Amino acid sequence: MKQTPEVVIKNLGKRLRELRQETGLSQEAFADNVGLDRTYISGIERGVLNPSTRNVARIAAELGVHVAVLFGCAGRCVK
Repeated sequence: MKQTPEVVIKNLGKRLRELRQETGLSQEAFADNVGLDRTYISGIERGVLNPSTRNVARIAAELGVHVAVLFGCAGRCVK
């Protein structure tokens, strides 16, 4: 499957939703912790917004994961 920007953004949103739900936090509580608006988090999770690198880093830090994990990477792809 070709990794178009749209596919990457959709997959990022899906992974964010999975990881956020594992924390037990609502979109609103998570957004507050990250310092972003709930509607922004919602847009990322739905795959309709393309977050900046800075915001991806903030989200990953709040989730306690490496940025690469948000893009579906695990194990050997993170050094």
